[in-house]
Amino acid sequence: MSAFLWNALSFIVALGILVTVHEFGHFWVARKNGVFVKRFSIGFGKALVRWRDKHDTEFVIAAIPLGGYVQMLDERTDPVLPRYKNLAFNHKSVWQRISIVAAGPAANFLFAIFLLWIMYLVGVPEVKPVIQTTQSTSIAAAAGVIENEQILAVNGRAARDIRTANLLLVEQLGRAEIRLTLQHRESLQVRDVVLDTRAWQFDPEKEGVFASLGLTLLQPQATNTLALVTLGSAAEQAGLRAGDTILAIDAERISRWEQIDRIIKNSPEKTLSLDVQRDNEMITLQATPALSQHPDGFSQGLLGIVPTASPWPEDLRYIQRYGIFAAVKEGIDQTWQLTRLSFAMVAKLLTGDVSVKHLSGPIAIAQGAGSTASMGLIAFLSFMALISVNLGVINLLPLPILDGGHLMYLVVELIRGKPVSERAQEIGFRFGALVLLMLMGIALLNDISRL
Repeated sequence: MSAFLWNALSFIVALGILVTVHEFGHFWVARKNGVFVKRFSIGFGKALVRWRDKHDTEFVIAAIPLGGYVQMLDERTDPVLPRYKNLAFNHKSVWQRISIVAAGPAANFLFAIFLLWIMYLVGVPEVKPVIQTTQSTSIAAAAGVIENEQILAVNGRAARDIRTANLLLVEQLGRAEIRLTLQHRESLQVRDVVLDTRAWQFDPEKEGVFASLGLTLLQPQATNTLALVTLGSAAEQAGLRAGDTILAIDAERISRWEQIDRIIKNSPEKTLSLDVQRDNEMITLQATPALSQHPDGFSQGLLGIVPTASPWPEDLRYIQRYGIFAAVKEGIDQTWQLTRLSFAMVAKLLTGDVSVKHLSGPIAIAQGAGSTASMGLIAFLSFMALISVNLGVINLLPLPILDGGHLMYLVVELIRGKPVSERAQEIGFRFGALVLLMLMGIALLNDISRL
């Protein structure tokens, strides 16, 4: 299966499940409050499959898998016979309507907890964040961070693994300083250092959060043995295969993968002589790296090979696994951390600490779904938990076209004792739709530019 089809299928599966969960939250609470649900639709556009249940609700799976909706009986949009008014959404109390609207995002948060609960029951492979090197003149070096220290906490919050440390550091964007709690792996000495981050420049398109602070974490090292040769690449044309070990290039002995990477990048469209060990045989191949042109005008050689990696140091790896009840608590804690980070990122977008060029759209989500699905169940569940939380957070934003906007109007109604005027709601919906379309357009353009 091609990468495009795999990404598309993974995207449809992930988004379909998450949208169904979100809309089921609205649907279930509406039914519990005596509201007649006319239609439950997953997707937009032409109906591919439809059926009705015993309550005469129409269920639809539509052609465009980019969302869904629950259509309820409502006098503001449909004529309602007097005997059915008690089934209309607008005839329910303010608190009932608030619960129905809030149920969609709440379902996404609960689903994230459920996914994480499954993950921690099965066991999540984790790696401790240990510093391998500190770049001179970097923010970390200025704070006195040294190699072979493990990050224990970021601003007092425990960082048990690389993933958590990464999330905690991203959350600190815009702060003037970050306090790291470190422990040396040999002396076991624990100390705090303060990073001066007033001039911190972090661009996730170019580098990871650790690298932006001048840190390289201890990790498996790339070897000279090839794990993958890309189909149709210059490497395949030269006769290279997975499992080959590159010993020399143009008579230069190779001891590290970095040498191979440097030579290839500096040799676009130049024929190189490669001494290769294949099984127990020594062969020589001629390879010509292709010219790879970047949008910014920078060019380099590209051969189309991926190295194998040495194993992780055993003392850094561990499996994070909990019992049935402890896994629930861990799922709640992790969901809260993702929720806090998501709201923090929205706030940083508004303050300018995070650029809109970092927004991602459906293409990036599809790529993430495909890559995590390829990595296995745990990675895919983790990705779905993240997107489920993001879906819940986005829907709580106070834009009138979203659930958060409806909640805003209902809270105003609760305070005033009467609904917001239809004219004010109409203006708000138009404004919300404009802002949402603008953000979606920016995200889509960002996706295309990354391609």
